[in-house]
Amino acid sequence: MKLFQVRKGQFVYFENELHKVYAVKPMYKKSVHLIRLRDLTQVLSSAAEIEKYQPKEQDSFIFNKKVYTLSKERKAEVDDYVLITNPNPDILDYYTLNSIEVVSSVENKGVITNDSNGIKHNEYLLMVPGRNEKSNPIEYRDRPTVDNNEFTDEANNFNDLLPIIGDVYKKNDKDSELEVMVVGVNDTIVFLGNGTNVPQEELMDTEKWLFQYNLTEK
Repeated sequence: MKLFQVRKGQFVYFENELHKVYAVKPMYKKSVHLIRLRDLTQVLSSAAEIEKYQPKEQDSFIFNKKVYTLSKERKAEVDDYVLITNPNPDILDYYTLNSIEVVSSVENKGVITNDSNGIKHNEYLLMVPGRNEKSNPIEYRDRPTVDNNEFTDEANNFNDLLPIIGDVYKKNDKDSELEVMVVGVNDTIVFLGNGTNVPQEELMDTEKWLFQYNLTEK
């Protein structure tokens, strides 16, 4: 069944691969803006071309060329990724269904993320690195026939997606028109054309920044 009521944050299949909806702009023919979770590639689609999927415990998928399995067997720890599956934000928090956030500190009732959101332990599934034998792979709707070793090698090839000089990013903020180019990279720090620098992890977070193009490819 195709999906016609599209909402930001939904996990969907497009061209057989798992994507996440990061924006819907009804005025355009290709109104649905997607991020392919496997490698964070951005694509456009129409509602009729996608199919919704609700992630659940023991699902495993590739996020930014690394494999994770969703689990609630333990609470998140600092630097873990969490997937928000049961959002109930307080008035000062801003997170939505299927937000992926990094834990910066842990408290008794929940965690604080790098986005300063306070998330209760019952609101998320932990993204545990790796794929266990009981997991349900969901990165493809119909899993392609490939060699398992080749598939694992591709999933762990993180360096291919790191920001490089000439990449142009736009601030993912409706109140900001900021668009900047990567002018330098030093280890995990990325230097931007406006004189600021950010961790590469932040620049690749689609909740904060959206890749536009590479200047050398224009």
